Amino acid sequence: MSVSIPELITLYRQDPESVYQTWFLGDDRLKAFRTIRRGVEQVVQDIFAGVFPGDFKGSSLEVVMAAITEQKQVFQGAAHAFYWKPKLRIPDIYEHRENQMAFARFLENALRATREDQLLDAIHRLDALRIKGLGPAVANILYFLHPTLIPPFNTAMVRGFNALMGSRVKLGSWEDYLVMRRGISELNATHIGSLSKDLGAISGLLFDLGIGKLAIEVNAEAAVAFDQASFQNAIQKRHKEVLSEAQEASLHARMQAHLLKIGRALGYQVWVARNDRRSPDCYGGTLGEQSLAVLPVEGMKSEIRSTIELIDVLWLKDSEIVCAFEVEKSTSIYSGILRLQDLSLSMPNPSPHLYLVAPDSREGEVRAQLARPAFSRLPNKPNFILFTDLETHCDALCRFGVDREVLHRLAKLA
Repeated sequence: MSVSIPELITLYRQDPESVYQTWFLGDDRLKAFRTIRRGVEQVVQDIFAGVFPGDFKGSSLEVVMAAITEQKQVFQGAAHAFYWKPKLRIPDIYEHRENQMAFARFLENALRATREDQLLDAIHRLDALRIKGLGPAVANILYFLHPTLIPPFNTAMVRGFNALMGSRVKLGSWEDYLVMRRGISELNATHIGSLSKDLGAISGLLFDLGIGKLAIEVNAEAAVAFDQASFQNAIQKRHKEVLSEAQEASLHARMQAHLLKIGRALGYQVWVARNDRRSPDCYGGTLGEQSLAVLPVEGMKSEIRSTIELIDVLWLKDSEIVCAFEVEKSTSIYSGILRLQDLSLSMPNPSPHLYLVAPDSREGEVRAQLARPAFSRLPNKPNFILFTDLETHCDALCRFGVDREVLHRLAKLA
């Protein structure tokens, strides 16, 4: 190679537009783990109960994959492997009940697994069934259940792995995936001081190599199947994504600031997601300056608390959560609904009032998502508030509101 692997990792970590900076260190990734786990649990329940539909669309699996593909970059297109293709009759988990049950048992075993050998055993047993169309794309689900043991899997990562390791791993085969996984794990163990126990970091490196972003800059020989024009297109696309995400983050923080201001004016204690505390609040300070320093909710498991602490904004009264708000950006509607659902199911009665805060342009989409079978049966269904309404009426709500009931003037029913 023209550079050493440590030098390559340094370039990857320092590039402000690398997957490491824009995805691995990002807030959306952290928020995804518990909500996706909850979604996988629902898939298993639906299959065992016999209510899983005969198509990907409208299923709880679609909800899970949408939450995964919302991670952008690394997982873009990850749902395609699960689309029901009637002409090919794949993946054969929609019409074949035994295959469907085998898939549910596999997911249940993955949810319960605590060791590497248990996961590998589950993979080997699934592979032995030779279910048509159900290949290593499933690893993208497993990553969010066991990020230190199972790396994600897609075309770009395979290209990057082959370029870096000089191997010939192919798509579509569990056997090849497991070879790649072993190589990734060994490489990561060697350079863990520069990467992370979480295999998302090294997977992002392989992704950037695979699309040509790193490889063409620092190692032309490793940039297989990519020419200069492809590389420039990839760079320009990534740059636009980074700029767009920065604008979204600014708007997201502004909506959080309005919600914090209203909550305080109505006499509530307020909490902002712990990973957003340093964001500017559009009033000359930071979001963290308006928030409680510690979430005063007692008697809950640590994993539930860690998830609740990532809800965008909470209003509390006497240490009880009264209202919970998820502010949606360009692609987080699924994840936001799942987080609110998770919060509601984790709380004793009475459950908090739930709100999605969404851009005006996405009102139709929010309504459509909340009407999906997977969400329409929710016992505590979120209402939603549009950005323009929140921003326009923020000061009036602070001045004339008495309690959370004032939100009825803004909130829309799904």
